[in-house]
Formats: sequence, structure tokens, C-alpha cells
Amino acid sequence: MAIALIPRAVSPAFAQNLPGDFAFLRDIDPTIIQDIRYAGANNFMGRPLAGYGAAECVVKRDVGLRLKAVQQELARQRLSLKMFDCYRPARAVADTVAWAKNGTETVAERRYNPAFSKADLFRLGYIATHSGHSTGAAVDLTLVDLGADNSRKFDPARDYADCTAAAAARAPEGSVDMGTGYDCSDVKAHTAARSITPAQRRWRAMLVAAMARQGFANYAKEWWHFSLPGAGGPAYDFPVVRAR
Repeated sequence: MAIALIPRAVSPAFAQNLPGDFAFLRDIDPTIIQDIRYAGANNFMGRPLAGYGAAECVVKRDVGLRLKAVQQELARQRLSLKMFDCYRPARAVADTVAWAKNGTETVAERRYNPAFSKADLFRLGYIATHSGHSTGAAVDLTLVDLGADNSRKFDPARDYADCTAAAAARAPEGSVDMGTGYDCSDVKAHTAARSITPAQRRWRAMLVAAMARQGFANYAKEWWHFSLPGAGGPAYDFPVVRAR
């Protein structure tokens, strides 16, 4: 995939200007919950990724409009989408590639890939050198039950169980229990995994069906990853900045 590099320096006066037909999701639907993991420390690298200057979901406008339609359908069931990642700058993809090849692995990092080394993430299809996220056509998300207690917060000082453990033991997601945590590189995170409970399977099926009704396709190895066929194009490298 060709990478269209956008200049990295962004003048404050033009900080909210997005290229092409990109848009801030909150400008399209502010009711969709955002928990952009790569803008903070609650992710497999334990720090913000390169290019994430703000915890904002940026998407192609058509993607955003379809997400809004999904949200409107879910609202009737007292559910909401929760975004974990949207547009991802190409420099952030390069950051993850360098991380995977740096030859070290901490205990905290192993929570996300408990069954194998992070050096195997490429071979097994969990990390790629080019990402559909950089085109603005791919998103990572989950479901939130608005009637449930979602108050548990991530504590960076706590020693959580790995991402395949029971929901009460692993890092909190503030969402329904999908059977694994977000960004869990494990067969249990495969959308059709049989090693999860019937309730977890139903939540995954509900998310896939709701997204499919708006044209999104799920990636079979990640229950949270969806893309909109035909909405992509070249990869971009403009930084994620705060919305107006």
C-alpha cells in the first residue's frame, strides 16, 4: 500500500483542518463514546503512539455517517458504540513495527499476547506493516450497555491478568464482556472463537450484525476491527489533533 505522507508540522491556527473527506466523529455523532487507546498509556505499548496528539476519533465522512446509523439503531436497545481506534497515522504504524522488533518484552506487554512472543505478531497476522486504519476506512470498537455499571477505570499501577482472563481480572474496558480485552492477540479474540461463553458469543454476533447492516466487514482475527470496503484509498500520516 502506498503511503501518502502529509507534512508533520501543524500550525495551531489550522490544527482542526483535516485533509480530503476526513472528519471528527464527534462532529458527526457526539453520542458515540470514545476511548482512543493509542493516545494514552492503556495499550499494548504502554504509552501514546507516534502521531496521536489527542484522543480523537477521525474517520472518512462516509464511515462516520454509517457509524451514526449504527449508533441510532443501538440506542433503541440502550446500547452505544465505543471507539478504541479510528484513523491511525502512518507514523504510528511504523512505531508499532519498531516496537515489535525491538527485542524486549515486558510483563505488561505480555498481557496482550500471552501465548506467544510479540516477534510472532507479524507471522500470525496481528500486526501489519501497513494498516487500513491509515486510510480512514477502518475502526476498532465495542459495545457499551448504558444501563450497566461501567465505572471501573484502568489503573496503570495495577498488575492485571492477561487479556484472555475473566473480565473481573483483566484490565477494565468499560463495555460489555466480549470474552477478551481489546487488542488481545490470541485465538480467543478471533470473532468466531468457540472458547468463549454463549453470552460473549451473542455480544460479538450483535456487534458484527449491527455493523454489517451498514456495510462494515469484520476482521476474523479481531472481534473489534471493522472496515468499510471501498472507502479507503492511500494511507495518510497527518497527526491526530483535538477537535474544535
